Amino acid sequence: MTTGEGEINAASSVNALWLSGCFDLTSTYFMIAGISGGNPHVVTTGSVTFAKYAVQVGLQEEFDQSQVSANATSGYYPQGAYYPDEANPQDYPGSLYGTEVFEVNENLLERAFYLASLATLNDTEAAATYRATYGYAPANQPPSVVKCDSATSDQYWSGSVLGYAFSNFTELMTNGTGLYCGTQQEDNATLESLLRGAILKKLDFSRIIIMRTISDFDRAPPGETEVYHLLYAAQEGFLPSIQNIYIAGIEIVKDVLMYWNGTYDKGLEPRNYIGDVFNSLPGSIPPNIGSASYYIH
Repeated sequence: MTTGEGEINAASSVNALWLSGCFDLTSTYFMIAGISGGNPHVVTTGSVTFAKYAVQVGLQEEFDQSQVSANATSGYYPQGAYYPDEANPQDYPGSLYGTEVFEVNENLLERAFYLASLATLNDTEAAATYRATYGYAPANQPPSVVKCDSATSDQYWSGSVLGYAFSNFTELMTNGTGLYCGTQQEDNATLESLLRGAILKKLDFSRIIIMRTISDFDRAPPGETEVYHLLYAAQEGFLPSIQNIYIAGIEIVKDVLMYWNGTYDKGLEPRNYIGDVFNSLPGSIPPNIGSASYYIH
C-alpha cells in the first residue's frame, strides 16, 4: 500500500488498514519502504539501509538558532531538557510522548540485510559524478547495503548543523547505540500505528522491516552552500534510489515466499527488545531504550 508522504498521511493510512477489518494481519510482514536523505559520513546515494531504530528527531523544542547562546550547537533542545542536542544523558528529555524512538526485530533485520546484499544495485554515472564532489568515503563510493538508523520529522531539514544535532539526538534516544543515517518524514508515525495494532493483537510487531534507499545527501559537499545543495544541486540520486527499493526489496519478498512454511510462518524470534520508548508491548526482553520511570510494563 502507499501511505502518502508526511507523518499524518502515514499514520492515517496504516490505521485505516488494520482497523478496516478486511484483512487478517496477525501473520503479516510489514516492510516499510521508501526513499530518504542520507548522512554522507555513513551512506551514499543509491544505498539501501535497514534500521533497528526509528527516532522522531522533530519532536523537540526548537528555537531560531540566532536566538540561542553562541555556544549552542543548534536551536533544537529535547523536550524538558536545558541543553541543545547532545549525546549526553544530562540532555535526556524530561518529557516523552512515547513516539520518540521505536526498536524493531534485529533477527529479521539481519536476514533482510543479507538478502538485500545479494542484489546488484542500480547506479548511474550522473549520481557517481555528484558523489565524487564529497571527496571522502562512503559518500564518494558506489551504493551499498548498510545497517543504520532512521530519523523522522515532518520538517524537511538539511545542513551539517541539523545533521550533527540529529545524530546526537539519535544517539541520546537509543542510549548510545543508534547510528543516524537516514532522513525521512513517515517512519515513526507508521510504527506508532502498527504498535497500536499490535497492542490490540491485530498484528505482530516483530514482523516489521524498515528499509530506506538514499536519494540525496542531508548536507552539502565541501565548497557548496547548504541552500544551493538542497534547492539547486543536481544530486542525481533519485532514480537509483527508486530502482533499488524494488531491486533489494524483491529479494526479501522472494525469500518470504520460498521459506514461508517452517520459517516465516512461525516468525523470527527477536533477540532484542522491540517496541516503543514506553515499553507498551509486554515481553521477556527488557527495554534498552527509554527510562524505567516511563515504562508501562
